[in-house]
Amino acid sequence: MEYFQRQLQQLEGRMIKCEQDFQHFSQRMYDMSKEIHSETSKMNVLKSEVKGHLDTFAMRLDRVERDVEYLHEKIPDTVQVDVEDSLIEHQVKEAKLKKTSVIPKGKDCSSEVVGIKSLKMVKKAGDANGSWMKDPTKGSAKIYFFSGTRNSTVLAYTSLKTFTEPNSTKKTEVIHLPFPWHGTGHVVYNGFVYYHNADTSNEILKVHLSNRTVADRVLLPGAGRMPAYSLNPHTLLDLAVDEMGLWSIHADPDFGGNLVITKLDHHSLAVEHTWDTNCNSRDAEAAFIVCGTLYVVYNSHYGGRSSIQCLFDIHDTIYTEGIPVLFFPKRYTSHSALRFHPKDKQLYAWDDGYQTIYKLEIKKM
Repeated sequence: MEYFQRQLQQLEGRMIKCEQDFQHFSQRMYDMSKEIHSETSKMNVLKSEVKGHLDTFAMRLDRVERDVEYLHEKIPDTVQVDVEDSLIEHQVKEAKLKKTSVIPKGKDCSSEVVGIKSLKMVKKAGDANGSWMKDPTKGSAKIYFFSGTRNSTVLAYTSLKTFTEPNSTKKTEVIHLPFPWHGTGHVVYNGFVYYHNADTSNEILKVHLSNRTVADRVLLPGAGRMPAYSLNPHTLLDLAVDEMGLWSIHADPDFGGNLVITKLDHHSLAVEHTWDTNCNSRDAEAAFIVCGTLYVVYNSHYGGRSSIQCLFDIHDTIYTEGIPVLFFPKRYTSHSALRFHPKDKQLYAWDDGYQTIYKLEIKKM
């Protein structure tokens, strides 16, 4: 019996050791799994960063190629014409600064904004952040209402008068978009709504308002990596319409947070040209474009009197250095969107849940 007891004790000891070894092995496997998972996460982050750098490099390369092509067209063949070195250097500097536009001015573009004359508080509706606008299509008086920074329901009204009526909801057309929007940077133009597709960093959708189908889409190179305006962190891409057509505005972290404007073909969403501006996104709350000139509106984190403090003219016809600050008439504002109507020369603003209209003071040049 003693022999069997000793054998049993030895067997129990071996089983205990085996269990301890198994637990130790399991712990090592768990630690290795955590380490592998951590390294995989780091690799994914690095992969995303590399992809972002490659996209940015591709965008920069595309801009350089366009500048070289543009410069090649402007500089005559040295075999045929003897061009002085100073003239070539001057043209190279101009191309680098991108102060000469490759987009022609519209026939109605011979003016600049010199002030904001008046305001009209139309209504208070929807969320604190949102966007509303009047359809810039010729002959249309429709009003479009986008409440919130993520939604897929647009409200359409036949006119501004209908929008302001107490029972306006009874006369509302409800439009359900196929995908939700992100931010407040959407616009309506020629029967389509253009907006930043939610859950994507830089995809712009073009949706037909009549049948609610996606007509086109584009990934905007370099966009979506930081808010377009630091005071409106929910908006990564801001779209705009002026006398010249459709535009996109975003901030570039590789350019010190300065704003980048892109001219888009409203039919195909193809990129026509891109400009790096001298206007920074810090303390900016919104912007709008008039005749190819970007007007950036600034404020404070605590809210205050909005003012235009930076301009960028793609045609270089407006003196933008040392411009006077243009203040908005209301002393306390917090704009989440500003939509310019080319014909009315008015801004349709969303001010902390209030739908407001500003009348711009335009001066002929």
